[in-house]
Amino acid sequence: MNEQKIQDIVATVLAQLGETNVTPAAVTKVVDAKISQLGDNHESLPDLGEKCFKKWNGISDAADSKVIDDLMSQTDARVGTGRTGPRPRTTALLRFLADHSRSKDTVIKNVESSWLQERNLLEVQSCAVDKDQYLTRPDLGRKLNDDGKMLIRDNCKKSPQVQVVLSDGLSLDAVTVNHDEILPPLLNGLKNAGLDVGTPFFLRYGRVKAQDEIGMLLGAEVNLLLIGERPGLGQSESLSCYAIYKPTENTVESDRTVISNIHAGGTPPVEAAAVIVDLVKTMLAQKASGINLKR
Repeated sequence: MNEQKIQDIVATVLAQLGETNVTPAAVTKVVDAKISQLGDNHESLPDLGEKCFKKWNGISDAADSKVIDDLMSQTDARVGTGRTGPRPRTTALLRFLADHSRSKDTVIKNVESSWLQERNLLEVQSCAVDKDQYLTRPDLGRKLNDDGKMLIRDNCKKSPQVQVVLSDGLSLDAVTVNHDEILPPLLNGLKNAGLDVGTPFFLRYGRVKAQDEIGMLLGAEVNLLLIGERPGLGQSESLSCYAIYKPTENTVESDRTVISNIHAGGTPPVEAAAVIVDLVKTMLAQKASGINLKR
């Protein structure tokens, strides 16, 4: 909206109030010069997810700004955001809202079936019928629906040494961003280690406990579940790997070994794949996982 339109609206409102002959006042634009330089494209607002905003130093009156810059370079925590009186600065607040929105989006959105088909991943589903039910009924995400069980029985290799499952969990981004850098290297690493690898597939609306039922259905020795973690502010791409040796109906969470924080800013996906291969070899050698692997 340009200045003339603003003045026309103001004049219309004042006329309705009985005010006439009001001299238009100049519209004052409040602009943060530092931030305006970051986005020269006047057709759209700058992307608050860009690195220049994530590392934006909002403390304008620091005694030594290099100290703040050094602190910010060593952490992704929200430091150096500055304030205006008791309130956060506008850029810091907008960044917070943008990151919060992104975190909510990655929980709510679904992995497209077309994306899975392009990567030749069989799709099965838990007992949750949609994302809303998945979020409100965690118990349904821990069990496979009847169609899913049938698809696994008909399409997956029986009794492999290692079974790999990919699941959206609580993060769409964790699956779509990390897939190409973790699943192919992981499968190749397992095969190069001389291990018999089962048919990888995708579990929609899955919870960690679902890997127990999958393991029992297929008779796999080691079961690996790559699943999206609950996102944090500004970090929605984190993946976890839950590994368990020969799960049963009596399996508990301490029986699992977990490698978490897999993403470009944490444990790189390719590096995580190598770590998981070594973990699988250890589990097969010791025939254990979780706390039993430490004994």
